[in-house]
Amino acid sequence: MNISQVSHFTLSAYIDIGLFKYIVFLFLMCVYIVIISCNVLLIVVICVNRSLHEPMYMFLCSLFVNELYGSTGLLPFLLVQILSDVHTVSVPLCFLQIFCLFMYGNVEFYNLAAMSYDRYLAICHPLHYNTQMQMNTVIRLVVLSWFLPLLNIIVMISLNASSRLCGNIIDKVYCINYNVTKLVCSGAAASNIYGLVYTFTVVIGLAALIVYTYIRILKVCFSGSEQTRHKAVSTCTPHLASLLNFSFGCFFEILQSRFDMSSVPGVLRIILSLYFVTCQPLFNPVVYGLKLKKIYLMCKILCFGQK
Repeated sequence: MNISQVSHFTLSAYIDIGLFKYIVFLFLMCVYIVIISCNVLLIVVICVNRSLHEPMYMFLCSLFVNELYGSTGLLPFLLVQILSDVHTVSVPLCFLQIFCLFMYGNVEFYNLAAMSYDRYLAICHPLHYNTQMQMNTVIRLVVLSWFLPLLNIIVMISLNASSRLCGNIIDKVYCINYNVTKLVCSGAAASNIYGLVYTFTVVIGLAALIVYTYIRILKVCFSGSEQTRHKAVSTCTPHLASLLNFSFGCFFEILQSRFDMSSVPGVLRIILSLYFVTCQPLFNPVVYGLKLKKIYLMCKILCFGQK
C-alpha cells in the first residue's frame, strides 16, 4: 500500500496510566504555558528596546521564536493524545508534525551555530566585529537558518510521499521521519542516502564550525586580559549551556531511533524522547534571561517597573 492509501498511523508508545493521565495532562499544560509566557516575554523585551537591537540579541530573538514554534508543533498534539483512548494520527497531520519538529531541530542548530560565530567575532576579532557583523549580515544568517531547513524537509517529505508501506504502526508518542521511513517496504534508499549526505555535510559541518569557534575563544581567554575573559564567560556561558542541553536531548532521540531500546522502561523512553522539545524551550529563556544582564534588567523593568 502507498502512503496515499493509508488513512492514519497508530502511535504505539503510549502507556495506559489510568486516571494519572489527568495529572500528566495538567503538568504538560503548565509546562506549555510557561514556555509560551517566557519566550514571548523575551521576544517582546528584545523587540521594544532599541538598546537590545544588536546582533547577539537578534539571534536570540530568532532562537526564542523557534522555541515557540517547536513546542507548539508538539505539545498541543500531545495534550490531546494523553486524554484520548485511541492513539492514532491522520497521515497529513503526521507529516505536518514531522515538518514542524524537523524544522525546529534544524533551525535550533543553525541558530546556535550562527551565535557561536557571532561570539567568535566579538571575542577574537573585536576591532572588526562591527564591520563584519552588520545588521544586514545578521538578517541574512537568520533567514538562511530558517530557509535551508525548510528546503531540506520539503525534499525529505517528497521522497517519502509516494513510498510503499509495510505497516502503519509508529513506536513513538509522536511522528518523526525516521520511524515513517522504517515502515517503507521499498523505495527508502533515496531518503536514506539523502539523510546520510545531509548529516555528513550540513550537520557535521555546523558542529565543526561550533567546535572551531570555541577552541579559538578558549585560546583567546587563556592568553587575553581579565576583561576579555569576563566578557567571554558572561556571553558564552548561556550559549554553551544551551548547546550542550540541546545536544543532550538530540543524542537520546537519535539513540532511541537507531538502536533497540526495549530494555529501557517505557516511561523513561517517553521522557527522553520529549526532552529536546520540552526542556530546551524552557531552558533557553531562563538561562539567557538570568545570565545576560541587559535582558535581565529589561525584564525586571517590564514586569515590575523597577530599575
